[in-house]
Amino acid sequence: MEKIIKAEHLVFRYPADTEENQKPAENPAVLKDVSLEIEKGSFTAVLGHNGSGKSTFAKHINAILLPESGKMFVDGLDTSDETLLFEIRQKAGMVFQNPDNQIVATIVEEDVAFAPENLGVPPDEIRQRVDDALKAVNMYEYRNHAPTQLSGGQKQRVAIAGVIAMQPECIILDEPTAMLDPQGRQEVMQTIRKLNREQGITVVLITHYMEEAALADRIVVIDDGTVILDDVPKKVFSQVDKMKELGLDVPQVTELAWELKKAGYPISTEIITEEECLQAIENLYHER
Repeated sequence: MEKIIKAEHLVFRYPADTEENQKPAENPAVLKDVSLEIEKGSFTAVLGHNGSGKSTFAKHINAILLPESGKMFVDGLDTSDETLLFEIRQKAGMVFQNPDNQIVATIVEEDVAFAPENLGVPPDEIRQRVDDALKAVNMYEYRNHAPTQLSGGQKQRVAIAGVIAMQPECIILDEPTAMLDPQGRQEVMQTIRKLNREQGITVVLITHYMEEAALADRIVVIDDGTVILDDVPKKVFSQVDKMKELGLDVPQVTELAWELKKAGYPISTEIITEEECLQAIENLYHER
């Protein structure tokens, strides 16, 4: 399958804090020789505790950050080539944690139109893109509303629509549900899955919520700037001891199965949904 994102031996460190007449502080690399490929049309979740390097990796995809050494390619384009920056950011759109930081207009449809206008898209096409993007995130009926009148989940969906209107091949979402209530998180995740499944947009999701990561096709776990685990959700989450060692949780149903397994019950730990857990427990009951 075609690769849309390709990191080759990526190394990055933030500038050291220095004070006058003092030597630069020790400044370890945040990303350490990261090599990773992501297939076009896939849904990849990236996990890691605070400071692990996951958000730093995400910002390399959008060329917000550039490698100290190594390379990052987006659809074959080298992010370190400044002449390609415009094209790279059209291909890979970024959605951040706080939607208020991305909303720039006082009317929803004007905000979604902002990026296409700056790209020089013809007015008739902008109108079509805005309508299509708002319909894709189920916010079309709110097109004439002020963003200040919207809930957190609705604002985040407008922010996603603003990225969709640029017609990217890939959307990177850096903890997009961290500031939302459960209803808002559910709305945003439904939108993300719909874009991936129905429109074939590649999704890279940075998240702290294990139930969100369980919806992905693939999970990449980063710790101390290095890729530690990389597999389908069932395989990653079944390694409960390893995940806890890394300071990460697993879905509650996975942990329940793990505890039952430790107690001597013959149950799989490759359980990531409530339905799978219920079925496995029913099977245990009938077997006894």
